[in-house]
Amino acid sequence: MDQALETRIRQRAYEIWDALGRPEGEAGAHWLAAERELLMASMASMPRVKRTTAKQDGSRKSPRQAKLARTRARKMAVG
Repeated sequence: MDQALETRIRQRAYEIWDALGRPEGEAGAHWLAAERELLMASMASMPRVKRTTAKQDGSRKSPRQAKLARTRARKMAVG
């Protein structure tokens, strides 16, 4: 684990422990809560990647869309 991240987790776990009245025997729970909190905060600050749909990037059609396209093509070929 990155030393800086571990230090921040340790500090936050201490703050949680102190805010709860310094109970004994719950260090692991405080550590996990601090770790979860800091990792969620770092994930929230990451830029989001925009997902594209099949129509936008030209990839395959859904089975229903493909069936409709075949039906239209048959009608146009006959008519």
